[in-house]
Amino acid sequence: MPDQVQIKRALLSVYDKAGLGEFAKALADLGVELISTGGTRSLIASTGAPVKDIAEVTGFPEMMDGRVKTLHPKVHGGLLAVRDKADHREALTTHGIGEIDLLVSNLYPFEATIASGADYDTVIENIDIGGPAMIRSAAKNHAYVTVVVDPADYEVVLAAIQAGGVPYQLRQKLAAKAYARTAAYDAVISGWFAKTLDYNDVPYRSFAGTLSEVMRYGENPHQWAAFYKTGDQRPGVATATQLQGKSLSYNNLNDTDAAFELVSEFGPDRPAVAIIKHANPCGFAVAGSLAEAYRLALRTDPVSAYGGIVALNGEIDAETATEMVKIFTEVIVAPAASAEAQAIIAAKKNLRLLVTGALADAGAAGLMVRSLAGGMLVQSRDSRSALSAELKVVTKRAPTEKEMADLLIAERVAKHVKSNAVIYVKDGATVGVGAGQMSRVDSSRLAALKAADAAQAAGLSEVLTHGSVVASDAFFPFPDGLLAAASAGATAVIQPGGSIHDADVIAAADGAGLAMVFTGLRHFRH
Repeated sequence: MPDQVQIKRALLSVYDKAGLGEFAKALADLGVELISTGGTRSLIASTGAPVKDIAEVTGFPEMMDGRVKTLHPKVHGGLLAVRDKADHREALTTHGIGEIDLLVSNLYPFEATIASGADYDTVIENIDIGGPAMIRSAAKNHAYVTVVVDPADYEVVLAAIQAGGVPYQLRQKLAAKAYARTAAYDAVISGWFAKTLDYNDVPYRSFAGTLSEVMRYGENPHQWAAFYKTGDQRPGVATATQLQGKSLSYNNLNDTDAAFELVSEFGPDRPAVAIIKHANPCGFAVAGSLAEAYRLALRTDPVSAYGGIVALNGEIDAETATEMVKIFTEVIVAPAASAEAQAIIAAKKNLRLLVTGALADAGAAGLMVRSLAGGMLVQSRDSRSALSAELKVVTKRAPTEKEMADLLIAERVAKHVKSNAVIYVKDGATVGVGAGQMSRVDSSRLAALKAADAAQAAGLSEVLTHGSVVASDAFFPFPDGLLAAASAGATAVIQPGGSIHDADVIAAADGAGLAMVFTGLRHFRH
């Protein structure tokens, strides 16, 4: 196979016409024969470059509303012919097929079509057939053919042609990119079908993303990492605008996503702030203002909050910004930030500030994917909470109105904490977070211990967990975890229920004077 391939004949058929006119004119000026289709041909002709319509090559007009125009041996033969095989050259001569050295093609905007909410028939019509077929043919024969699917590659390809020919290594990379593009395109189509038809157990699953950024490293410096965007318009890190600060790291993105998902759980009606460290909340509060919510969230665990991520559910104002810049924070994310707040945060030049424009819909459907050795785990998003559950008071005493309000907050926070999770909440704010312990008893004790440390750090004489409520992400298998919460001063508990020892746990709650609510809804998070 040749190291360099001279481009004598090119086929150009694109949907995205950015930069195409200039590129085509430059090719024509270098003596390249141009073939094109429909609107692409009209654009090229408008530059004054000579261009032949595909129908002149195939001998067939476009037909069936454009569904059939490039699916022809004179196109695919020209792309697939192995130039140094005698029988391939004989077939070209016998059938009057001209070699095609360069294919420039990009695809119908299927992703944009489904994002627009188009109806079923419109979506189907935006499934490109001829484009992927030509791209795959050209990419397979990259030993002789150059394939371009991205306008960003026009410049490098043109430079190579001007230098004498497209080198093999570049043709290889362009072919790899071409197959990645068609694979991603088909993944979006198959995913749309599965979602539209509610066909969750479709036998084959693929997921697509577009490279957004290659990072310096992953979770650790020896790991490669990159961020790929799926095109999903769910507000969050992928759709946010970064107003200031250095690039986000792998861990920053992971933690920022966790923080924003938590505050989105509470909607825009009442100010809410979450502080996240290593994907776990180390503080959360709702209050009368964002500034007050931040102060209460920070009080939960001010030591862990250092170097953390702060998410807010409303526009950041000057008072809140002034509070947040008092300690080192990696990222702040919110739907918006006032000009005054932006100016205050700008004083910390390395602090990243992201605005999303909106909150995520905590109840929206979606899929979560996790890789395993040799496979993937796929599940639906945990989009439910106690707000949509059938709550059942199982103790002699029912929660007071104030306790119930705090229980509903605690349960939604617990949903975003690594299991085993036990969360103490008082007056709308977390006062203790027990996360990621192997024993639920240890989670209860750890949360109470953190609350005591926080009170001491704040110079408070009160025990923060006295008069609090507790949420557990899963049932208490035995009374010991619940009694640990009671000994810390909790007065009410919310948990899924469902243990074979529920009767013993309920009896223990009654014995301790606790009110307890079952949700029937578990929130394991691993």
